[in-house]
Amino acid sequence: MPLFSFLRGFTVCMLVAPVLMVLVAWLQWDTTSAAVWLGLLETVLPEYTLNSLLLCLLVALGVVSIGSVGAVAVSLFDFPGRQTLSWLLLLPLAMPAYVVAYAYTDFLQYSGPLQMWLRQHSGWQGALWPDVRSTWGAAVVLSLSLYPYVYLLCRSAFSERAPHLMEAARLLGASVPRRVFRVALPLARPAIAAGLALAMMETLADFGVSSYFGVQTFSTGIYKAWLVMDNRVAAAQLSSFLLLLVAAVLWVEYRAQSRLRFSNRRTSSRTQESQVMRLHGWPAAMAFVLCVLPVLLGFVFPLLIMGHALWIGSQQQALPWAAFAGWFWNSLKLGGISAVLAVGLALVLAHGVRTRPTWWRRFSTQLAGLGYAVPGVVIVVGLLLPLSWIQQRWPQSGAGYWLTATLLGLLWAYLVRFIAVALQSVQSGYSRISLSADESARMLGSSGHDVFWRVHWPLLRPSAASALLLVWVDVMKELPATLVLRPFNTDTLAVMAYQLARDERLGEAALPSLALVVAGLLPVLLMARAQKSVQKP
Repeated sequence: MPLFSFLRGFTVCMLVAPVLMVLVAWLQWDTTSAAVWLGLLETVLPEYTLNSLLLCLLVALGVVSIGSVGAVAVSLFDFPGRQTLSWLLLLPLAMPAYVVAYAYTDFLQYSGPLQMWLRQHSGWQGALWPDVRSTWGAAVVLSLSLYPYVYLLCRSAFSERAPHLMEAARLLGASVPRRVFRVALPLARPAIAAGLALAMMETLADFGVSSYFGVQTFSTGIYKAWLVMDNRVAAAQLSSFLLLLVAAVLWVEYRAQSRLRFSNRRTSSRTQESQVMRLHGWPAAMAFVLCVLPVLLGFVFPLLIMGHALWIGSQQQALPWAAFAGWFWNSLKLGGISAVLAVGLALVLAHGVRTRPTWWRRFSTQLAGLGYAVPGVVIVVGLLLPLSWIQQRWPQSGAGYWLTATLLGLLWAYLVRFIAVALQSVQSGYSRISLSADESARMLGSSGHDVFWRVHWPLLRPSAASALLLVWVDVMKELPATLVLRPFNTDTLAVMAYQLARDERLGEAALPSLALVVAGLLPVLLMARAQKSVQKP
């Protein structure tokens, strides 16, 4: 037991330390730091702040509009194709946002095929619309990629109680628009806020889309301050400002989650009078169009564009299949090792809370999962900043080699970032195991470890397998941490897709991009299957 407690305490410290190191950077404040910050305030800091807030505002409008409209349509109404669209609306989760950015930039830019075709037929030689590589373009791409967060939570809220209350409102004489806007949407307001908070955290953490579109946000500014300006302290202090924004979003999510019980109470059965409303004619056609457009724009069109780019690239030159095999193996290897470690540590943390549910264990477990809300570039700064201090103090320590020339630093960053995904799945599995099973096992003479291996583990296997898959795919798609911390000759699919697209070699970038999409489909299909089983009466 002492060994188990030590392992648990060491795990929590390891996962929390990179985030705390970012805040420690303020202890190095001196006249040089003051001069640097004065320069930042006069030059780039207002732009970072304005662009980050504007991008969050535009994405918020986009994800709430798309996600809530789709959830209302498939949850409260019945129309042709509704059952299929209810899970198709999840597909954009499988498409990394930076892949969508690559696809639409190639298709919509001035020299892209769409504008060239329109200029040939219209005679107009100028640009037909503003450059897609802008703040509004980044907001559209992120909205199309992140709206499923709002859609998922809203759909659950609507499906569980809204049909009954909508029927009650109908019996009281309320029209359909009044029922939607005065009953259904207020009912789902906590779910909308929670999904919006998740989308905002992803927006603040985004590096691939902002960097590719040239939008100067906090994430791109931190990366530039560290690697371009070679100012580690400024990068860490910028990271702390980004942490403040993330903390504000987390507070919103916490408030929303605390109110979700209002919309999560199930009724015993669903009567015939409370079934969804059947649509006919143009209302059914409009509902179908509103649901199918996000799927087309967020998944189908980018997939077709990247597939076409891959086909054109294969016609013009030989694709780097040998190099692709290496990128694919590196992604699988890093994802597999990280997933196994994350699930193992999640089991240690969750089992500790199960056996001794003290307030400290619960708090430390929640603290360990905080890294998922922290952008990957901030975690990188939190890992490398103390490394620079150690190297300055003890140049012969070799710490730099272990964190930057091996997989240790990269795996550490992955665990800090994605341990929360594994924890959520494992704790969900534990919530379905009755405490009476533990008591019965102890009454029969089983010790703590025997209870885990003979009672908990057989029941936790499905949850552990789901956690393994989710972490594996998330690691494969992670860009900023991999871009900075990867050792030499350890390029992954995400890194090469970004670098090839940045060099305008979209035909070659399509190969790793499509591989990431295929990998991302696995957890999305698993999620769609789980949602389908939950929605059954």
